[in-house]
Amino acid sequence: MSSGATYPAEDQHKRVTVKSNPGFLERLGETAGGTVVGVGLFFLSVYILFTNEGRALRTASSLDEGLSQVVSLGPYASLDLQNNNRLVHLSAQLQTSQPLHDPNYRVMVQAVKLKRQVEMYQWVEYSESRDYKEGSETKTETTYTYNTEWKSELVNSRNFDKEIGHQNPSAMAVESVTVVAPEVRAGPFMLSKGLVEQINNFQTLSLRDFPVFNLQPFLFIDDDYFYHTQNPRRPEVGDVRVKFSYAGLSGGNSGLGPVQTVSIIAMQRGEQLLPFKTKSGDVLEILYLEDLTAQEVFVKEHKLNNMKTWGLRAAGWALMFVSIQLTMRIIYTLVDWVPILRDLVSIGLKIFALCVSCSLSLIVIGVGWLFYRPLVAMALGALALLPLFLAHSGLPAKKKE
Repeated sequence: MSSGATYPAEDQHKRVTVKSNPGFLERLGETAGGTVVGVGLFFLSVYILFTNEGRALRTASSLDEGLSQVVSLGPYASLDLQNNNRLVHLSAQLQTSQPLHDPNYRVMVQAVKLKRQVEMYQWVEYSESRDYKEGSETKTETTYTYNTEWKSELVNSRNFDKEIGHQNPSAMAVESVTVVAPEVRAGPFMLSKGLVEQINNFQTLSLRDFPVFNLQPFLFIDDDYFYHTQNPRRPEVGDVRVKFSYAGLSGGNSGLGPVQTVSIIAMQRGEQLLPFKTKSGDVLEILYLEDLTAQEVFVKEHKLNNMKTWGLRAAGWALMFVSIQLTMRIIYTLVDWVPILRDLVSIGLKIFALCVSCSLSLIVIGVGWLFYRPLVAMALGALALLPLFLAHSGLPAKKKE
């Protein structure tokens, strides 16, 4: 997190670098390297597109299997050992045994997670470059601009083009950290580590009503931040500020709002909720931060699976498009000394890469269907050929008439 950048006009400088234009053989060598990268990206795209179909089918089968086996425990879930090693669903409020606290800032919250996010006021370097040709040389003019901002990560000023006058501290006085409750329950059950990791609805802890007498003498509060400076409106490089946020509220008397209700799909073993392994090989360990029925949970998971499937299909196609462009770049290099021909070849190669990547992506996805879903693929193929078969079978009758 950082504030918006404003660039003082006087705190910038320019640097110009010069390099000779590469010859034909040098450009050809660079293109050959791009061709090798393109081939590697091509095989990576094929792998993503092919395995994505298997992953999508496996996940869908696991979700269907889970829905057919899940046992809903109802609104007043109780510990029933007859459900041991079975997939269960419950909606219940989160419970933790004790509040989470940060002794350095005297912050205390009854929640599953308490995050301390630290930011330091630091110098940040921005650069903008433009290339232009002069004779047989290519010049690059780079403008470096420096600004001070609140940053949650350390900015190494040693990598600046001009470190003098823009030096940052080498470490933060306070570190960011997330504290997690040692034991988290929903109803009578204790949540597994995998379920707790899914509780990430962090909300900023308001310091509006923070008691001033609890404040350390070197701290100052402004806009929900603890500032390690007496003048937060005019910070200096090296000053630190700290913000707290919490997730999974589990105490109703904190004044921060209602206790968080969660809906869980997992395997019951005693009083623990653990991952459930399906026959398809996937693991069901699902948590939603709202009150949902078992059917609603699985509907949402199916939608997420569909979104992930189409996202990976798009990513696979994009990789294939880029790989074909890199592989065919050598043709452009061979003619780039002829301006008109160079432009025509550039447009042609883009169209070629677009068409070929679309066709090959569909072919790979189709092969994936044949490999992972042979019956469905054959049924779709037969359905596609049915109109041709009917049309062909009707021809002899017309001829006899």
